[in-house]
Amino acid sequence: MQRPRLYLVVVMILAAAASRLILHPPNFTPIGAMALFGGAYFADRRLAFLVPLAAMFLSDIFIGLHSLMPVVYACFAAIVCMGFWLRGGRRALPIAGAALASSVFFFMATNFGMWALGSWYPKTLPGLVACYVAGIPWFQHTLLGDMFYTAALFGGFWLAERYFPALAEAHSDAGRH
Repeated sequence: MQRPRLYLVVVMILAAAASRLILHPPNFTPIGAMALFGGAYFADRRLAFLVPLAAMFLSDIFIGLHSLMPVVYACFAAIVCMGFWLRGGRRALPIAGAALASSVFFFMATNFGMWALGSWYPKTLPGLVACYVAGIPWFQHTLLGDMFYTAALFGGFWLAERYFPALAEAHSDAGRH
């Protein structure tokens, strides 16, 4: 990955993580978008996981650590993998679909984690349903945040590539399928 391109991807992810520290509606955050963006744009898969996870952890230090962090971070890593699917062609519809899928996945997995690991809900099917129902009001903000930040990160990088040709990805037919 070219250095200017690499630096811009890192800076954009750090800026998105920093936005978690400003006043915002509950769950209107860049979490899913950061993971998708990292997976889609880092050529090195290790960096695709490391940079977004590190940015997330840095912001969590300021926001506060909690018992559900392993579930949240596992979801985050899975969403980075969803971003890998976007590498072949970063077009609006697949990106929007991945953002939607990541929001739904995050909602399903973290609410299940809350039910399984927490003590707020009985470990029964009605308890699980109650946990998901209680999470619905939070989901709308997660979905809106993921869509907004996904558009900002992917759209912002697309614009940067158009206005600064040095950022454009070097294309090679070798090794492409």
